Amino acid sequence: MRFPQPWYRKSRRAWFVTLDGQQILLGKSKPEALARYQQLMANPRPQAVPSGSLLAIIDAFLDWVHRNRAPDTYEWYRYRLERFARRFPDMKATEVRPHHAEAWVNEYQLARTSRRNYLRSIKCCLKWATKQGHIASNPLEALQVPSAEAREILISEEEYNHLCSYIRNLEFADLIATTWETGCRPQESLRVKARHVDLTNHRWVFPRSESKSKRISRVVYLTDNALKITKRLMHRYPAGCLFRNSKRRPWTTDAVNCAFRSIRMRMGKDEIKRSGETISPEEIAALVPGLNEMKRSGGQELPKSQAELRAEAKRKLTYQRAAKLAPQYSLYALRHSWATRALQKGTDPLTVAILMGHEDPSMLSKVYQHLALDPKHMLQQAKKAAG
Repeated sequence: MRFPQPWYRKSRRAWFVTLDGQQILLGKSKPEALARYQQLMANPRPQAVPSGSLLAIIDAFLDWVHRNRAPDTYEWYRYRLERFARRFPDMKATEVRPHHAEAWVNEYQLARTSRRNYLRSIKCCLKWATKQGHIASNPLEALQVPSAEAREILISEEEYNHLCSYIRNLEFADLIATTWETGCRPQESLRVKARHVDLTNHRWVFPRSESKSKRISRVVYLTDNALKITKRLMHRYPAGCLFRNSKRRPWTTDAVNCAFRSIRMRMGKDEIKRSGETISPEEIAALVPGLNEMKRSGGQELPKSQAELRAEAKRKLTYQRAAKLAPQYSLYALRHSWATRALQKGTDPLTVAILMGHEDPSMLSKVYQHLALDPKHMLQQAKKAAG
């Protein structure tokens, strides 16, 4: 008799084994996976996991997304759906109700747009399962998904220079400068490798199979500084991703957002110092009762001391105050600011659309409507049109 063997799935960065037609997660590391595998072989399951289980549906959906969508799209769904799966590991897909999804997102402190994205992820998953015939109807069809927040963070030259003054390492500065000067997508800067670089024509070229739409090749043209950065990184990393952090690991979306949050906190704390604001003992005392009184140390649950609770409360209040005083930057904000600058400087919309990688130039009119509200820009364009 031939026993099923563990196998490694690169897309999930984990080991699996297939038993009774069901793919079972064994673990992230090989030793962990082998220990789990031996346990399963010693104690075989009495029956296979039903095909209608929520875990099976999510796993099948992620496999489909991995085969048919961009890597960033797959990561977007994986991150959120794995959280939902951990919250409801034993539930059948047909048992999911809108109140389950609402309870799930309520466990996190999420902004409106993030809440929307969490709810969209599980709703889209079950909608896909319905279309594929895995379930008869979408149990989350009636789930209300909030609209996204309208966030038009435009960064001026002065604000960009101020942002750069808070960057503490060259690796992040390289990523920020290249995005600011080229308007590339985050998924492009985080994925570009030496093989994508066309030094002769000062550009990155992603083949159609690696572009966002998968219909045409994506070309990112480089400024002199962006080309200089690219050459330096090609010499340092001839294989693999070019943009890496100080630990020589490729930047991820979470790592980039973490770096931006750190910058935001430093900016906000400086603003707090300049304003002379302080966190009062009364504010700290009011927050302490709402904190978790237990901490995990050495694998054990231990009570926090009053000093630890007060320090945690002060830390959280400082974070909240700093977040209100400093803007929330992102790579997409840099990309949109690049497009706004290009249009304001008179670059024709078709060229801007091509440089940004938009297949449909009408995207510019939808995304950059704020330019129509800029009287100086519109007056300048009117005079230019008049001749």
